[in-house]
Amino acid sequence: MNFFDQLRTLDPRDVGRWPLPVRGFFIAIIFALSAGFLWYMFVWNDDRPVLQKAEADELDLRAQFESKQQRAANLDAYKAQLQEMERSFGAMLRQLPGKTEVPNLLVDISQTGLAAGLQEKLFQPGAEKSNGFYAELPIKIKLVGSYHDFGNFVSGIAALPRIVTLHDIQITPVDTKSYDNLTMDVTAKTYRYIEDEGGAHPAKKKAGGAT
Repeated sequence: MNFFDQLRTLDPRDVGRWPLPVRGFFIAIIFALSAGFLWYMFVWNDDRPVLQKAEADELDLRAQFESKQQRAANLDAYKAQLQEMERSFGAMLRQLPGKTEVPNLLVDISQTGLAAGLQEKLFQPGAEKSNGFYAELPIKIKLVGSYHDFGNFVSGIAALPRIVTLHDIQITPVDTKSYDNLTMDVTAKTYRYIEDEGGAHPAKKKAGGAT
């Protein structure tokens, strides 16, 4: 009688009469199931949070790697973009006059109005306002002329090699009965580069009184 035939003839109510190999087989199965249950309860459940954290860390590291890989692939494009920004910034800085150039720029603004055919009633530079690496110089201007002359003045200001912006523009007729002659009140702002003054400091007196 083979092993499977012995299994079919077993009496489940009389385990003690089972053949020794059959009892050993079932004991081994019960032991394996018990060991598996204990391993699941005391080993798998304890290590599962660690495994889940490791899987989450793996996903995070993979995302970081892909992001860095993408940035590394675009590094040349970023460098080219940075160089272009530096060139543009340098070009803008060159449009800001130094301290010695401001008087000439004020003359250019005034001459632009006169060249446009406008009468200059007021040209009053205000106090400089520091804004980090540049200073802002407002100029109150009052001009008299026609709309066409005002257009020429604005175009002339835009064509200056230095940065000049116009603010608070108000246009009113000189005579309420005629709109051919107008008055324009405007604040022109020019900007001066002041980084070159960072190293300028007043001389200190020495112990002997000499400077």
